[in-house]
Amino acid sequence: MAAPRARRINVPLRHVAVLCGALLFVLLGNVTRVQVFDAGRWKEHPDNQRPLLARFDRPRGEIRLRDGTVVATSRERDGKFRHRRVYPGGAVYAPVTGHLSRYGATGLERAVDAVLSGAAPRVTVRSIMAGTGAGATVGLTIDGRAQRAAYEALRATGLPGAAVAVDPATGAILAMASFPSYDPNLYTSFDAEALDHADAGLQADPARPLLNRAIQQNYPPGSTFKIITGAAALASGGYGPAESVSAPAAFLLPGTAVRLRNARGSSCGDGDPPLAYAFKTSCNTPFAMMGVELGQDALREQAEDFGFNDGDLTVPMPVARSVYPEGMDPAQTALSALGQFDDRVTPLMLAMISSAVANGGSLMHPHLVREIRLGDGTVIDKTVPTEYRRALDSDDALRLAAMMVTVTQPGGTGTAAAIPGVEVAAKTGTAENAAGEEDHAVFTGFAPAGSPRVAVGVVVEGGGYGGRVAAPVARAIMQAVLR
Repeated sequence: MAAPRARRINVPLRHVAVLCGALLFVLLGNVTRVQVFDAGRWKEHPDNQRPLLARFDRPRGEIRLRDGTVVATSRERDGKFRHRRVYPGGAVYAPVTGHLSRYGATGLERAVDAVLSGAAPRVTVRSIMAGTGAGATVGLTIDGRAQRAAYEALRATGLPGAAVAVDPATGAILAMASFPSYDPNLYTSFDAEALDHADAGLQADPARPLLNRAIQQNYPPGSTFKIITGAAALASGGYGPAESVSAPAAFLLPGTAVRLRNARGSSCGDGDPPLAYAFKTSCNTPFAMMGVELGQDALREQAEDFGFNDGDLTVPMPVARSVYPEGMDPAQTALSALGQFDDRVTPLMLAMISSAVANGGSLMHPHLVREIRLGDGTVIDKTVPTEYRRALDSDDALRLAAMMVTVTQPGGTGTAAAIPGVEVAAKTGTAENAAGEEDHAVFTGFAPAGSPRVAVGVVVEGGGYGGRVAAPVARAIMQAVLR
């Protein structure tokens, strides 16, 4: 009798055991889902403060200029957030450093976050061995004097704009300024209400101080694009600096009733000047006619050799694409040869154009980070200069550079960029803006022309003539580098 009764008792026990087993399986499955598959979502959840506390629990690596000046560092404090980010350089360096806040990061703080935070494996292993737990220091290519000169010169115009300076031989970015800018220390508060208030004010500012115009904004290049058209003309073999070009007072754009004229309706020499003269005085009609003759494909190929239409460029922050358009008719091609129609360029690209000419046609990859150094002084990474593009033949680069030198000489459009005792190569531009608004002032150039040390690109929004407004900004930057 006992055995049948025991079997009757075991039936519900087996049911309970099976149910418990199923519940345990479901529990383990849910734990796996939460800890593995949903880990990223919970990590980013606004109510989860663990990642935030961890981010500010240990000192972050410093950001330093090439002379060792600190422009971003961490300071210890009391409270649950043990370290606060501080930016001694303020608004001058904000386009470079960006900022780190409890809500996220921008600029270099974001681009090299793994290195600065110590999360990069090569940094983590070394910091554990050293017992510091700190991130690595990022050494920049930025020249403090050039950066401040760029910022102050832009501010003196009273207009929004940006300026970039590059070492042509290495691609090292010596200055990257944007105006107006902002104080990144406004974002380092741990008071959520104060942080939201500061961010709301900056976001609503119509001057857009949070925008890094040097690499995040592109503009019509205006006549600075004549460097590209000139390079394509020289490469074609059909043109030379001393050879005459047709330069009528007006050119009827193909297939239209529109007559293109030179700036202020002026003539271009005797109507049949050398190419170098047309370049020096920035005549429109000969370059438009050359654009039609060369064709959009040749112009696009030349532009892309300088880096146009590349949407993957980083420095290491991502750079907005500089654009040479497709699918144009002859009239649009003529305008594109002058840097009009849908041509677009970043201030960085303007500097890169001159950099390629200055470096014998070899365009080096632009970069901001010079080295990565651990707390004990050990260098674990160092940028090796590499070629980004072969922009043009070395002989053509020399001929184009010679034409650019004439621009800053008497009678040229860029005399405001001339530096006593230094031969400066340049090209000015006046870029058409929206209807009813003042044109943008644009400039690109390099110095010294014979042994280049700095190439510059400048845009001043609504500044009008590039030779009048943008050229003095470029001159200030070049003088700071050559001092």
